[in-house]
Amino acid sequence: MATHMSDQERRNFLGAGTRTAKLATTRKNGAPHVAPIWFVLDGDDVVFTTGENTVKGKTLLRDGRVAICVDDERPPFSYVLIEGTANISRDADDLLLWATRLGARYMGGDQAEQFGRRNAVPGELLVRVTPAKTIAEANIAD
Repeated sequence: MATHMSDQERRNFLGAGTRTAKLATTRKNGAPHVAPIWFVLDGDDVVFTTGENTVKGKTLLRDGRVAICVDDERPPFSYVLIEGTANISRDADDLLLWATRLGARYMGGDQAEQFGRRNAVPGELLVRVTPAKTIAEANIAD
């Protein structure tokens, strides 16, 4: 039977390994758009980067409302759904800090700085999603 995750269980789940998130936004014409993202947590905020000329970037600059899903596809299955608002920054120092943290999580510590410098460039956006609503369920199939 499914169980609700505690706040700490949710943070542990979101921070485990190299799970990707699925980011849902709405295009200008109203059509949905979903894309995988690499992310890290800062408290309860979800932090990631994207190019300002990508569909994600253009959509987030126009409308910051988002939904994010992170799941474990292995039995007994678990997931976290987050609805919130994205805040965008182009601050070079913050972008380097968070791009490096993303690199450490997904590329490994030995490549973190290289990844951070490659991605902390003009045209890249730092995105911070502050959750307004969160659903976190564990052991769905138990």
